[in-house]
Amino acid sequence: MEKSAVTILNKRASYEYNILQKYIAGIQLLGTEIKSVRAGNVNLGDAFCVFKDDELFIRNMHVGIFKQGSYNNHEPMRVRKILLKKNELKKLRTKAAERGLTIIPLKMFISETGYAKIEIAVGQGKKSFDKRESIKERDVTRELSRERI
Repeated sequence: MEKSAVTILNKRASYEYNILQKYIAGIQLLGTEIKSVRAGNVNLGDAFCVFKDDELFIRNMHVGIFKQGSYNNHEPMRVRKILLKKNELKKLRTKAAERGLTIIPLKMFISETGYAKIEIAVGQGKKSFDKRESIKERDVTRELSRERI
């Protein structure tokens, strides 16, 4: 059976945050949710991660309703658990406790083994002048690539 190459990106993350450290984690999904993920019906735009007790959860991640789900369908904006090892969770908790740092999802994909994985990162929020600088950088690289062609 061929695995689909589903990759959902959070394009706002690199614009809003300076990425300091990345982790790849599993995510706990229901049956209709994984089917929607494989169809590509996910929005990570406003998503963020929070700690509750000793567990990490992702909030504001929209997983679209599966059309053939009938009454078994899931809540699109429900809170989902992130699956990491205890030592990684401890590192993330200490990083998240620092002032100005937050845990954000960067991308969601289906692994080679068929499981849904999510890449999360510790990020520091950019100021408005940093955002303007990244826009300028992107425009310069775009212009250079146009000149080469």
